[in-house]
Formats: sequence, structure tokens, C-alpha cells
Amino acid sequence: MKDTLKPGIRYQHSVVIPSSKTVPALYPEAPEFLAMPEVFATGYLVGFLEWACIMAINPHLDWPAEQTVGTHIDVSHEAATPPGFEVTATVELVEVAGRKLVFAVEAHDGVDLISRGRHERFVIDRQRFDARLIEKKARA
Repeated sequence: MKDTLKPGIRYQHSVVIPSSKTVPALYPEAPEFLAMPEVFATGYLVGFLEWACIMAINPHLDWPAEQTVGTHIDVSHEAATPPGFEVTATVELVEVAGRKLVFAVEAHDGVDLISRGRHERFVIDRQRFDARLIEKKARA
């Protein structure tokens, strides 16, 4: 981690929502999801917020040797967003506690605030992380 990894880092990231990021596309093998409205899926919203956090801090890490993994998410999903809308995430790093990073996150679709909350990530050494996964697979 670089000395520049400090609270106060802010980042905005936008994406136009395609049909492939809607509820029916989340688990196409689930008939329950296929019957639901074609709106931005909460699962994809969570991934989008994580992506914005990753982009915010990667310049402050020794990327790709150092990376982050999500460890906690606590967000609302307050409004439905149809495909074709542009969604913008605004994230701010609010706490650095060793390798634990805490973000305030929100997303807007140009009409409504669609999400807000907190997200935690943990800085990992990619080589050590991969080695632990290999060990875990061997124990299974």
C-alpha cells in the first residue's frame, strides 16, 4: 500500500445499464428470476459499487501484486432502474484500519438515488491469497 492510501479518496464511475445486468439475467436458470421485471439487479448493483471502490484505490496500491477483496456490504436498493439508463456510483474511502478499507457508497440513475450505504474491502497480497486457495482445495 502506498502512502497515498488515506481517507478522503473519492471516485465516480458511470455505466449504461444493459439488459444483461437485469434481474432476469442474474440467474437465468431460475424461473422465479425470469418472471421478474427487467430492472437493474441488486446483485449487479453490488458488483458495480465494488468496481467503483476498486477503481478508486488501485492507484494507491502496488497493483496487481496488491489487490482488494470485498468483505462486507451494507447498501440499500431504493429505486428501480430500467436498461438504457446511465448509473453513476460515487464512492469515498472513509476509513483505513491497517489493511481494512471502509467506503461510503451511493448510486444515482439520473432520476433517483438508487443506492447508498457502506462497503468494506481488505487489501491482499495476490500471491499469498492464491497459495491459500490452493491449500484449501487440497484439504477439500
